[in-house]
Amino acid sequence: MSDNLVIVFIKNLKLGKVKTRLAKTIGDQEAFEVYKLLVKKTEEATQNLHADKHIYFSDAIIPSKWPNTYKTVQKGSDLGERMKNAFKDGFEKGYKNILLIGSDLPDISEIIINEAFEVLKTNDTVFGPAEDGGYYLVGLKQLHNNLFSNIPWSTSKVFEETIKVLDSQSISVGLLQTLNDIDTFEDFKTSSIYKTYLHDKIHN
Repeated sequence: MSDNLVIVFIKNLKLGKVKTRLAKTIGDQEAFEVYKLLVKKTEEATQNLHADKHIYFSDAIIPSKWPNTYKTVQKGSDLGERMKNAFKDGFEKGYKNILLIGSDLPDISEIIINEAFEVLKTNDTVFGPAEDGGYYLVGLKQLHNNLFSNIPWSTSKVFEETIKVLDSQSISVGLLQTLNDIDTFEDFKTSSIYKTYLHDKIHN
């Protein structure tokens, strides 16, 4: 067992249930294909890490995905509670440094994840801010419950309000580069996976 753990939150791949804002422009089937590309990108970024991985599905475990990796289902009534419970599980298992990422980042990479562990060595927390005002990565060395309470999830204020909580408790934070996740067609069109998507469409 490593001291380091990477938790990956994944939405179960269901038609009409993933990338719903994107689907309003390109349709459910195409949004589904885009999300499959994003999950593949996340798998590649976490494939060779010198850290343990725990995969948290939104609804049900998919045995064929992430072979030989610990898999479970997210628990909680909102995103904050689900993240808090995942961190709690990790710390109770004895991990010292825990990162949590989502699975809708076209530019996530092994380099960024390793950098997050480095930043966490000299800070209480580490965050990867997202361009939409949220964050794509959070890392902790111990559980800070109120980081996940009373935050306006799915708004442009998520990161700002989280930083206020950190400041109010003198919890140090290290920051990674800002990345863009994919929610809308504009996000998608300017992303690094857009060419892959077009190539797959042409050749399939």
